[in-house]
Amino acid sequence: MDFRELRFARAMEFTIHEINNRTDLLPDITLGYQIYDSCSAVPMAIKVAFQFANGLVPIFNYVNSCSKSVAAAVPALVGESASTPSISMARILGLFGIPQILNRLKRVNFTTKNGYQVSFDSNGDPVAVYELINWQFKKDGALNFVPVGYYDSSKPRGQEFRMNSAISWVGGQTEVPVSVCSESCPPGTRKAVQKGRPVCCYDCIPCAEGEISNKTDSLDCLRCSAELWPNTKRDSCLPKSIEFLSWDDTLGIILTVFSVTGAFIAVCVTAVFYKHRASPIVRANNSELSFLLLFSLTLCFLCSLTFIGRPSEWSCMLRHTVFGITFVLCISCVLGKTIVVLMAFRATLPGSNVMKWFGLPQQRLSVLAFTLIQVIICVLWLTISPPFPFKNVKHYKDKIILECGLGSDVGFWAVLGYIGFLAVLCFILAFLARKLPDNFNEAKFITFSMLIFCAVWITFIPAYVSSPGKFTVAVEIFAILASSFGLIICIFAPKCFIIVFRPEQNTKKHLMGKSFLSWY
Repeated sequence: MDFRELRFARAMEFTIHEINNRTDLLPDITLGYQIYDSCSAVPMAIKVAFQFANGLVPIFNYVNSCSKSVAAAVPALVGESASTPSISMARILGLFGIPQILNRLKRVNFTTKNGYQVSFDSNGDPVAVYELINWQFKKDGALNFVPVGYYDSSKPRGQEFRMNSAISWVGGQTEVPVSVCSESCPPGTRKAVQKGRPVCCYDCIPCAEGEISNKTDSLDCLRCSAELWPNTKRDSCLPKSIEFLSWDDTLGIILTVFSVTGAFIAVCVTAVFYKHRASPIVRANNSELSFLLLFSLTLCFLCSLTFIGRPSEWSCMLRHTVFGITFVLCISCVLGKTIVVLMAFRATLPGSNVMKWFGLPQQRLSVLAFTLIQVIICVLWLTISPPFPFKNVKHYKDKIILECGLGSDVGFWAVLGYIGFLAVLCFILAFLARKLPDNFNEAKFITFSMLIFCAVWITFIPAYVSSPGKFTVAVEIFAILASSFGLIICIFAPKCFIIVFRPEQNTKKHLMGKSFLSWY
């Protein structure tokens, strides 16, 4: 296969289509064409020419081709790309008065879409435009060339040559100044030939975004790879800046302080409750579930720290699973306390023996069962398609975002959905028990805490989806901290206030009110 000849055929095909699509060239005339291979042989070229002239289907290796006449004779022939077969065809076909196209070429004169003038001289040859190059050896021995002018055969005689400037001799070496038409294009730009002017006349176009040129007079710019980005001069590719929520980042420091502060507050509340564990207010609010809830809240505050730092394979798997399990443990404790409040009110009714069905063993079992379901979901998630670290090069053009891919979206939303289900169930039960007749009804505070919890996580979903880069992680940490602070403030702040500042209200008589909470 001679690809050079194939390009000639493609160029002719393209040209004919362009002429047929133009209204100013050969109006009301549609050109047709047939292109055949002469196999670079003069006898084959003559044979095919005769077959064209007689209206035959060209069959190269069929002897009785005269019996295959199926079409009208062609009106003209365009010669082969090589001159020898073309001359042979012209000499023989000329005897029969068959003209493609020498006489027609002499009258062709038009301008192409990109501004070039197309015309032919008296011999049918295209106008010759040449760039004149002066080859020189540099002092280091490298070969260099400088454009010194151009030749245009369409110009009047005596004006065909145009020199960019005079050539002088200095110290026995040729000194050729820079082209008068255009200065050299520096690195970071590319040459773009000016329409209708010689090739030595060009504009220097800055490389497009994400591309560079590191040579003078580059014809094309090179695109940097996915993890590289051009410098300001666009003459070299540099590694993209990497973005993630780091420990020394201002946002990371602020979130770390709030996380540690929240965990410290939870530990302090635990100490206050433990010191006053025999007091009525601690016993009346189910001390075992309260201590377990405070432990889970401490873990919730600390689990937000796993989201800070450079993502790794272990941190990506740890951050979502620890978050999911600790929050379910937390909500399970709150749900258990809510059910205890409802059961305790039923226990005060005459003849009711309902508390034996939800005593301490049942409370522990319910918390364990609810948490175990989340553990199973997380194990399945980590087994089938766990979270993984990856480089996000699509969100920003000049940055690489290091983040944790979810692996399985179903696993992530199953973890969140289960937390949401428990929170909504807890909110509904606490809302039903909010007006029970007592002086310190815990259901009121659980209702407020669950209302804040649900509001935070409902707001989290659109913010998480739309936040870019490290802010995606920051939004998730904020949701964890906000909901954890909401729980510890709404549920434990009123109790701690009475224990520390209103000890006179921390009595059995004050808490029971109308004989309620006799179960404590």
